[in-house]
Amino acid sequence: MRESFRLKETFVWITADEKRHIEVAKKELTQRRRDLERFARWHPYFLVTFESYPIDETEVGNATIAAIVRRMIESAEKFGLGPMSAVAGTLAEFAVDAMQDAGATYAMVDNGGDVALITDRAILVGIYAGESPFSNKIALKIKPSASMVGICTSSGTVGHSISFGHADAATVISNSASLSDAAATALCNSATDAQSISKVFHSIDHVEGIEGALVIYKDKLATWGEIPEIARLNSEDHTNSQKSFYIQKTNIKVEEEL
Repeated sequence: MRESFRLKETFVWITADEKRHIEVAKKELTQRRRDLERFARWHPYFLVTFESYPIDETEVGNATIAAIVRRMIESAEKFGLGPMSAVAGTLAEFAVDAMQDAGATYAMVDNGGDVALITDRAILVGIYAGESPFSNKIALKIKPSASMVGICTSSGTVGHSISFGHADAATVISNSASLSDAAATALCNSATDAQSISKVFHSIDHVEGIEGALVIYKDKLATWGEIPEIARLNSEDHTNSQKSFYIQKTNIKVEEEL
């Protein structure tokens, strides 16, 4: 089953076999967002900086820094980015971790195109890339995995998120949705034109845990690292919501339009 959940600016799709696991995800998202808001209330710069945000332990004093805050900072600083570059993926990751702790073997949280999942079956994760001819025509074949899979996408042409690049979709696959989210931002920022595609992956290839990535820029698709098999979508895939999930934002190997 698949259910949407909205909490202020956060809007997610939660997928699981059992209703109780979806409720676990909702509760986790609510608590983690509350933790984040509490920290940001006293540290407003955390929300707006585009640079790494070091924690001043002396300023925090005896207060415990929320786990979501630390994870966002740790993921983003690997790419020299502000912590909000990892917020969507980090929330999704905490929710899936909680679902797994509650006994789920199939759990997915899609937070605006930043996806965290565990799965006991093969699934497709489709990629939406705006006006690119690849948009909605390809999907990543995800094999069963009891370990976290983070598939996150940033775009310079789709959505309202701030990006300094122009990729239609920059997608990163890793063992952490928090890490993939920040990495996708860095990757998209580096994709400024067609000539940059051959060098774009240098922005993320130094970070441990990242398995692979792809960039879609107009009629070109470039891949790097170990990415899942890319499948072409047909009309049946588009209508099967239990098997296909469409990322709304999204080796040097470059392919032309399918």
